Amino acid sequence: MSTYNDLISSSPTVMIEFYATWCPHCQKMMPVIDQIRELLGTSADIYQLDIDKNSEAAEKEGVNSTPTFIVYRDGRQVWRYSGEIDGNVLLQKIEQFIS
Repeated sequence: MSTYNDLISSSPTVMIEFYATWCPHCQKMMPVIDQIRELLGTSADIYQLDIDKNSEAAEKEGVNSTPTFIVYRDGRQVWRYSGEIDGNVLLQKIEQFIS
């Protein structure tokens, strides 16, 4: 398993979703994230981290609700949102940081 720093630096633009398998809002977002991943192709890396299996990374990033979406540009956090979000809004937010 890569380290969190490896993940956020794997591509110029990276989105991490912290989720929980037991979270109904996270379950609703799953197909949305799959669709965004498909639409973005190789222009951004999308990772989903289960907070129960990645508690250290979640703690380090101060994640205290799920889902939490964090967008990184060149390894730096540039945008963050917690809760359900419209797929188009999320897609636009990520695209905003793709050069």
